[in-house]
Amino acid sequence: MSAVTPEIAADFLIEAQEILDRLGEQLVTLEQDPADKQQLNAVFRGFHTLKGGAGFLAITPMVNLCHAAEEALGLVRSGKASLEADHFDAAQQSLDWLQQMLDAVGANEDPPHAPATLIAQFDVTGAAPKPAPVAAKPATAAPAQAGEDINEEEFDALLDQLQGAIAAPAATAPAAAPKPRATPASAAGKPAARASEAEQTIRVDTKRLDAIVNLVGELVLSRNRLKTLRARLRDEELDRAVSSLDIATARLQNAVMRTRMQPVGKVFSRFPKVARDVARSLQKEVDLELIGAETELDRNLVEALADPLVHLVRNAIDHGVEVPALREAAGKPRCGQVRLAAQQEGDYVTIEIRDDGAGIDPERLRDKALEKGLIDPESAARLSHDECLQLIFLPGFSTKTEITDISGRGVGMDVVQSRIRELSGQIQIYSQLGRGSRFLIRVPLTLAILPTLLVQAGDPVYALPLARVLEVLHAPDASLRYFDGQAVLDRGATTLPLVDLRRWLGVQVTKTPLLTIVVLQMGDQRFGLVVDQVRGREEVVIKPLPRAVRGLPGYAGATLIGDGRMALILDVDGLRQVA
Repeated sequence: MSAVTPEIAADFLIEAQEILDRLGEQLVTLEQDPADKQQLNAVFRGFHTLKGGAGFLAITPMVNLCHAAEEALGLVRSGKASLEADHFDAAQQSLDWLQQMLDAVGANEDPPHAPATLIAQFDVTGAAPKPAPVAAKPATAAPAQAGEDINEEEFDALLDQLQGAIAAPAATAPAAAPKPRATPASAAGKPAARASEAEQTIRVDTKRLDAIVNLVGELVLSRNRLKTLRARLRDEELDRAVSSLDIATARLQNAVMRTRMQPVGKVFSRFPKVARDVARSLQKEVDLELIGAETELDRNLVEALADPLVHLVRNAIDHGVEVPALREAAGKPRCGQVRLAAQQEGDYVTIEIRDDGAGIDPERLRDKALEKGLIDPESAARLSHDECLQLIFLPGFSTKTEITDISGRGVGMDVVQSRIRELSGQIQIYSQLGRGSRFLIRVPLTLAILPTLLVQAGDPVYALPLARVLEVLHAPDASLRYFDGQAVLDRGATTLPLVDLRRWLGVQVTKTPLLTIVVLQMGDQRFGLVVDQVRGREEVVIKPLPRAVRGLPGYAGATLIGDGRMALILDVDGLRQVA
C-alpha cells in the first residue's frame, strides 16, 4: 500500500465493503435482466470506484481484478459485446477475491492476487483484457456547464479526475501527498447544493458508541436504585427529582440506542449472491425475495445474525428447494421461491426464512435421531409432529446422505440455535411435506438493556425477559394434575405444563394453598413457571454470567436490580428443556 494515513485507509475499507455488498445484489439483478442499462451502469461504477480507491492506495491485485471487470463491462455498455453466464460467474467469483483482498488489507497483510484464469474469464471479445493503465485517463468529454446534468462518459471521466492516478502513487515518493485539485465545473451545481446535507452526518468509531452505551447502562442502574429508595423515603421533593431523572434517562437511553441501530439490509444485501452461487452449483433455479430490509436492529445484532442467516438460506436451497425436474413432476414452477423477511414487533424483530420446497418429513427425523442414538425409543414414541421437527436442532443431527461443501458435515443447525439463544432470541421451525419449510427467528432490538419481570424463588431474585411473559395467575395447589410425573394445570380447553422454579433450583419449597404462576411463551407452546413471588417490571442492564453458572443451561445473563442485589436472567427456552 502507498504511504497514506490510517484514517484514509480505514475510510476506503468501509466504503469498499459497502460497494462490495451492493455489487453482489446488483450483479444478480443484472444477470436476470442483462438489458437493464441502469443496473449495468451501477455495476460498472462499482468496479470503477473500487479500482480508483485501490489505485490511490496502490493495492495492485485489486486494481488488476477490477480493471478486468471494468474493461469487460465498458465494452458491453458501448454495445460492442454482451455478457454470458461465464462472465457473470467470473464477476461473482471476483467479489469473493476482492473480499479476501479487503480482509488482508484490513489485517495489514499483503493482499492475494486473483488467478490469471479468472481475469482471462472476463474476456468478452475473444482477446485478453488490456493491462490496467498506469496513469489516469484524460477527460475526453467537455465538462458540462454549472447546473447541467452530466452523461455517463462525463461522470466516469470525473471519477478518474477526482480519484487521481490509478497506479501512480506507487511510483511517487513514499511520503508524497496528492496535490490539491480545483473542482471541475461539472462538479458544481447540483452536487454543490447537497454539500450542506453531507455535513449533517459524521463517522463515529463504534468503540466510542459502545462506551456511551455502557455509561447509559450504568445510569439506568443508578436510576433504578433511586426509584427503590424513593419508595422507601416517601419524600415529595425527592419524588419529583427522581421522576424528572427517570424521564430524562429514558429519553437519553432511547437516543443512544438509536445511534447504534442499523438496517438489516446491511446483511440482506449479501444474500442474492449467496442464493445465486448455491443454486448454480446445485443446478437449481431459485428466486430470492427480500422483504423489510429497512428494519433496524442494534449494530452488534446485525453483525451477529449474518452467519446464522447465511446457513439458513443455504439450507433452504440445498435441503428445501427441489431440482427443476422434480418440481415440474410435482406440479410446481421450475423456479423455487425463497423468502427472507424482517419486521419489528415491539421491542423485538422477527426474521423469517421460508421456502416452497419439499418440506421436512417428521417421521424421517424421528428415525434418523433413533438411528444416530440421539434419543431413546421411549422418548421418540412420545414425540408429536412439532416436537419431531425440533430434532433438527440436536447436535450432530443430519439427514443428508452425501457430504458437500454446502450441506456440511452433520453440524450446523444446533450451532444456529445456540447462536440465536446467545442473542437472547429464539428460533422455531414449521414445515409441511411438499409445501416447504419456514424458520422464524425472534431477537430483541438491543442486547444492552432488557425489559424484564422480576420474580423470587426463595430469597434470590431472577429476571424473566418481559417479551416472553404472557400473564401472571394464581391457582390453588389442589387444582394441579400430574401426567408422567409432569405437573399440569387445566385451563378449560387447554392444559398448561408447569415448571417449578423452586424445585429446579433446589430451593426449599414452602407449601402454600395458592400458587403464583408466570405463563411464558416458547414458540407456539406455553408453559407456567411456579415462583414464590412476582416483584414487578424493571429494565435491566445485561452483564456477563458469573463463572459459577457460565455455560449452564437455563441462564442467559446477570444484572443488578434496584435494591443493589445481583439477579440472574433466565433463558426461557433452555429452562423449559432442562426442567
